[in-house]
Amino acid sequence: MNRSRGFTPLERRISNGAHRRFLMGFTLIELLVVIAIIAVLMAILIPALHRVREQGRRAVCMSNMKQLTLAWIMYADENDDNLVNGAAGYSYQDTGWGDHGKEQAWVGTCWASDYGSGGQLPAEEQIIQIKSPNGALWPYLKDVDLYRCPTGSRGEMLTYAIMFSMNAVNHTPTQGVRGAHIKKRTEIHNPAPAYRLVFIDEGWVTPDAFAVHYDTEQWWDDAPVRHGDGTNVSFADGHSNYKKWKGIETIKNGRNLSRGHAGSGFVPQSSDGYQDLYWMQKGCWGRLGYTPTHQ
Repeated sequence: MNRSRGFTPLERRISNGAHRRFLMGFTLIELLVVIAIIAVLMAILIPALHRVREQGRRAVCMSNMKQLTLAWIMYADENDDNLVNGAAGYSYQDTGWGDHGKEQAWVGTCWASDYGSGGQLPAEEQIIQIKSPNGALWPYLKDVDLYRCPTGSRGEMLTYAIMFSMNAVNHTPTQGVRGAHIKKRTEIHNPAPAYRLVFIDEGWVTPDAFAVHYDTEQWWDDAPVRHGDGTNVSFADGHSNYKKWKGIETIKNGRNLSRGHAGSGFVPQSSDGYQDLYWMQKGCWGRLGYTPTHQ
């Protein structure tokens, strides 16, 4: 049976050409065009997917910090309003800058002696230092995963720190300054608990607490740069939030000194950079211990 009967010569040529094209497949140029289109789409979509994933990790980190802060509040509620010893690794030590002679630290020593150059304790040892009897907050938050940010340094089980002011380190300039270094929750009133920092996401483990100057217009520990261009923090009323840094130099310095920032003495270089410093100092101590040069 002649299947071409009823078709015009032009229709038969078109049909035969399409058949040959089907047998031959795509040309090299067509394949390159398709690959180029896919590459462009990937270049557009991958950064967007990365941002979405990072936002999800930031949200998990904020949730961890919120739960840590609620455990911190519960500890005070069950201990006559006394705050837990915020100087990690300094249990029952009267150092002269914290009066922790009768206080167990919120966690034990989770860092190696060479932590500044990347040294780490085995994960199992870190977990032992987080749990009771080494960690005073463990009875209130018995989930080791909540003590670290999901984007923290690999192999470290503790990436959060308590601020100097929250019953951690009462260095010389703040000794005797009412409402600066806090021993009881009732002392947090000026400003209100919603403005006083408790935990900060450093992204890696460090000794004692997050250091902040009171009477000096410079950084002590550098601003952590986490989850983008800022870091997560929690407050004494129990809420947590993301703080985005304003100063370009704040961000660049924090990134460059991520594991060696203790006592760097970095000085801001712009008005925005000074605002970052003032925000951190006020959040820690409740006020500035000096007259700022950049209002």
